[in-house]
Amino acid sequence: MRIADDQNSLRAGSRGPTLLEDFILREKITHFDHERIPERIVHARGSAAHGYFQPYKDLSDITKAAFLCDPRSTENYPGLLCDPQKITPVFVRFSTVQGGAGSADTVRDIRGFATKFYTEEGIFDLVGNNTPIFFIQDAHKFPDFVHAVKPEPHWAIPQGQSAHDTFWDYVSLQPETLHNVMWAMSDRGIPRSYRTMEGFGIHTFRLINAQGKATFVRFHWKPLAGKASLVWDESQKLTGRDPDFHRRDLWEAIEAGDFPEYELGLQLIAEEDEFKFDFDLLDPTKLIPEELVPVQRVGKMVLNRNPDNFFAENEQAAFHPGHIVPGIDFTNDPLLQGRLFSYTDTQISRLGGPNFHEIPINRPTCPYHNFQRDGMHRMDIDTNPANYEPNSINDNWPRETPPAKRGGFESYQAPKRGGFESYQERVDGNKIRERSPSFGEYYAHPRLFWLSQTPIEQQHIIDAFSFELGKVARAYIRERVVDQLAHIDVTLAEGVAHNLGFALTHEQTQIAPPPDVNGLKKDPALSLYAVPDGDVKGRVVAILLNDKVNAADLLTILQALKAKGVHAKLLYSRMGEVTADDGSTLTIADIESCGD
Repeated sequence: MRIADDQNSLRAGSRGPTLLEDFILREKITHFDHERIPERIVHARGSAAHGYFQPYKDLSDITKAAFLCDPRSTENYPGLLCDPQKITPVFVRFSTVQGGAGSADTVRDIRGFATKFYTEEGIFDLVGNNTPIFFIQDAHKFPDFVHAVKPEPHWAIPQGQSAHDTFWDYVSLQPETLHNVMWAMSDRGIPRSYRTMEGFGIHTFRLINAQGKATFVRFHWKPLAGKASLVWDESQKLTGRDPDFHRRDLWEAIEAGDFPEYELGLQLIAEEDEFKFDFDLLDPTKLIPEELVPVQRVGKMVLNRNPDNFFAENEQAAFHPGHIVPGIDFTNDPLLQGRLFSYTDTQISRLGGPNFHEIPINRPTCPYHNFQRDGMHRMDIDTNPANYEPNSINDNWPRETPPAKRGGFESYQAPKRGGFESYQERVDGNKIRERSPSFGEYYAHPRLFWLSQTPIEQQHIIDAFSFELGKVARAYIRERVVDQLAHIDVTLAEGVAHNLGFALTHEQTQIAPPPDVNGLKKDPALSLYAVPDGDVKGRVVAILLNDKVNAADLLTILQALKAKGVHAKLLYSRMGEVTADDGSTLTIADIESCGD
């Protein structure tokens, strides 16, 4: 209905009371009162982008997942729906973990890196972080960990930070957290941008090929712009001066045509090699060193479109590690197993019911048929008179799709692809609440990470621990954390203890280092700087100006930067125009202090 007056409420006279019959006012205010939905318990602060994924090579030897077929080599399967233009649409959401939706982007924190693939077989969600491991081994401890890291309950301080007593109390009592804590205290905890940030699937998954053979896999995202971080001073200043720094950088890069690009990498381990490592592949607090199992880069993702509406897409996006497609399956990783329940449960709470998969950003692009009916916020209009199975009144439709024949061409043809079948893994054992002894070593992997850092990265880690523990009020918690660090590396512990005003005990200085990880002392892939990568394309360079700037020199600099794909931002102490030495003028759109 068209509204003639959207400025005033309906009143009894121009100065009289507002009338209850004003249905326009009631509807407007009621909708406004209900515009917010519960924010995510973790990963509330996020930014997102649309894009596409395209594989580099045929992976049918290890997986029957259709979106990983080779778009340039179809001679083996001429009927396969692959062509040079075949791409899989994706939606990616980057996020911090601890803070609320209004917190700052550049705080020290783990970052979420969640990718939704809209494949022709359904949705595949790769729900990861910018670290290859997590803080806990078993999902049973997830509520405890999150309670500890979130603001302290009696005064809701601090926001979006781990520098407080409850977090470090938990860490000091749970050494399984130390590996991911080391990553968070490193420069990885303050990435330069989402464009220069690695992503990881965290867990060990399985890839299943058409013959039913399984291969263990860990997923990686490698940024083609290279890896880069902020330094702590930059991070703190940006938190105050531009709390939307990462969100703005991602948006502006895409608008400028500097599309973020990432290569999908796979670490593949044959099932028969599962136990050749001195750590457990099912332990989510342990990584697989790239020196032992190199990452194979198998495809590229390009983010080339910003969302049209932040709430409808970013906030309503529902990622779920249980969204998989034929050719991908789970392992018995106890953290992954718990996530498979938790993500469905939390989306029902946050998005108002079980039909969140019908929200446009979450809908698959392929047809889907099932017997799910009704519920809050139902969008599909089901016309099938039979809402049960088996049935005879609708030719038993929809019906089960039998698994495809193993190994044949029919396994790959889209019209003949079989239904999903879980991997047939042998399972036996007693019903028991117990961790596997193979999960029981906590210090070797943090030490490998520490030794793999360059000297400046190691100093940054010491400084980060010192800052965080310096905010901890209880001395016994600080001392207990330092004792844990001594089990990783005495030099690390000594550096932190010195900054906190005490020394290690003699016993602590004599703690023997943990064993090497499969004989490996260092892995250059764990350092941001040991192996330089990427280039300057898409970066932004600030140029500080004063009146009478040399116009010729400035033009030379601008041309050189443009030739390399670098954007220049002219800064001055006030908005307006700057007059160069030749009388020409430059327009300044932003106010920045040259003294900074």
